[in-house]
Amino acid sequence: MVYEIALLPVRKEHIEQFRRAFTEVAPLLSRAKGYGGHMLAQGIETPELFNLIVRWQSLEDHTPGFEASEDHRVFMMGLEEYFSEEPKVYHIEGAVFSTVGHDDQNSIFDMVMPGS
Repeated sequence: MVYEIALLPVRKEHIEQFRRAFTEVAPLLSRAKGYGGHMLAQGIETPELFNLIVRWQSLEDHTPGFEASEDHRVFMMGLEEYFSEEPKVYHIEGAVFSTVGHDDQNSIFDMVMPGS
């Protein structure tokens, strides 16, 4: 499993429009080869910074896969007007989200990223 972490800086005055726009383009992401779920989370200390975490089967499924696709171009066109600067993207390798010592079987990762 590979996780893409995208830091999306949104203009403060466009946060609600960004949320609506993301909802509209999210299906383009979810139909990509190797897609395994995603979570869009707004920062608490910095509400204008959103974190998009996408689970991919492999790095190649994201890049060059999705990033080289027409769906990615349309996905970004639907969001780019709301960014205050260029998003930053990086990847991590990961396995199952650890909940050692907790019996919470309904963690946010289990609900948003099924199949872990």
